[in-house]
Amino acid sequence: MIANAKKKVTDAALGVFGWIDDRIHVSEIFEHTAGHHIPKSTSSWFYVFGSATLLCLIIQLVTGTLLALAYVPSGAEAYTTLEYLTFEQPLGWYLRGIHYWGSNFMVSIMLIHMTQVYLFGAYKYPREVTWMSGVLLLVITLGLAFTGQVMRFDEDAYWGIGIGAAITGRSPGIGGPLVQMLLGGPIISAETLSRFFTLHVFVLPGSILAIIVLHLRMVLLKGINEWPEPGVEVNRETYDRHYAAIIKREGMPFVPHGIGKDLIAGAIVIVGILVCAAVFGPKGPIGPPDPTQIDANPRPDFFFMWIFAIAALMPDYMETVALLVAPPIVITLLFLLPFLNNTGEKHWSRRPAAVLTVVGLYLSLGLLSWWGITSPWSPAMTAWRADPTPKQFLVGHTPLELQGAIVLQQKQCRNCHAIDGIGGVRGPDLAEVGSRLTAPELARQVIQGGGNMPAYGKNLSPYEVNALVAYMVSLHPTGTTPAQDSAKPSVPPPENSKRQASADPAHGDHG
Repeated sequence: MIANAKKKVTDAALGVFGWIDDRIHVSEIFEHTAGHHIPKSTSSWFYVFGSATLLCLIIQLVTGTLLALAYVPSGAEAYTTLEYLTFEQPLGWYLRGIHYWGSNFMVSIMLIHMTQVYLFGAYKYPREVTWMSGVLLLVITLGLAFTGQVMRFDEDAYWGIGIGAAITGRSPGIGGPLVQMLLGGPIISAETLSRFFTLHVFVLPGSILAIIVLHLRMVLLKGINEWPEPGVEVNRETYDRHYAAIIKREGMPFVPHGIGKDLIAGAIVIVGILVCAAVFGPKGPIGPPDPTQIDANPRPDFFFMWIFAIAALMPDYMETVALLVAPPIVITLLFLLPFLNNTGEKHWSRRPAAVLTVVGLYLSLGLLSWWGITSPWSPAMTAWRADPTPKQFLVGHTPLELQGAIVLQQKQCRNCHAIDGIGGVRGPDLAEVGSRLTAPELARQVIQGGGNMPAYGKNLSPYEVNALVAYMVSLHPTGTTPAQDSAKPSVPPPENSKRQASADPAHGDHG
């Protein structure tokens, strides 16, 4: 009786499924999507990054939707709701952490996926559209990451928008209108946040979903790139038959036979995101977006740190090329790559230029990101308040020079300049500046600025400049001659000069 009951239930279930399948063709849809046949060689750990990226996107959509239930995209309330989510809403901080780390994982895995596709030659015929749609997905994903940073609308995000607007404003001819469109006016305001919210929540996710449909459709139509073999070249006339023969000989359905490693990789990604969110938490908030509070260290999220480093390292005349010309050229070359190199070898061992390109790119981005993280360019904003002038740099000075020391301390010069290693690190140490620059050179630098230093001519009176220069000229090692104009003969210092205490044996020549 039990067996008969089971048979009846099974027959009924099959009948219901058959009725549904006869009308909406579920089995046929499955066979042409999740059940499509793939080469056996692609059941490899090198092929899991595409599905892992898609998983990260799903996590971002789910957590972003939940965050949007509490987030208010208003200039007056965005930061307040961020604080509420982080400090009051139960597990709100954890939800923000999952969304933040999900973004980092998504960008990282997508970069690895694009690298694997490039090194495996999977952009070649007949998968040109698959590659081009992947490049668009990478650009949009980076756009999502940047606009997500703005959604925090804290002090860090506020100044980050300002830097982004400054870079955009350099676009020849269209810089002004682009900044107006980006900010919703001439300044960063509530309208700015509204526009970035629209981009982050509607425009970019909608675009990425549409392109993913195209991307997955091309994967199903043109297949997954087989494992490249040295000496096996892509030929337009023969490749389609070659791939069909591979599928016929060793093809297997992606579900259930080829999905195993993807499921394991997906589980690892989920655990990684959850652990990072629990251990490190979300980023921010870092103070309200108050334009009167000068945050001189508006570092972006990790994947834009290389831009921060370029802006800090390169001279002004090179920034426009590095930030506005080079990236569009690189993206255009990536987009056109299938048409520039469409056939021939796929295996990386036969394509040394491709390997060197990847190594050079990752080394460059890695070094720039490291310099962006560890950079000493931004001033220590509390140096002038927290760090007194060392005593040995005050003893034996004239009243005018001591007045200059007061100017140096009170005018926040030590935000950027240290004295014997104590103070800011943006500018050079002033401990021995008198042995490097003459009084006229120092006065010109203070008044007119130059290099990384702004001009202070409008911020200091002539008397303050005179005192400050007198003090800095006095900062040179005992027994040495201050910097002199090369057209004049040097004058040896007096025997009893005590311009700078060198009694501290640890204080040597920094020049």
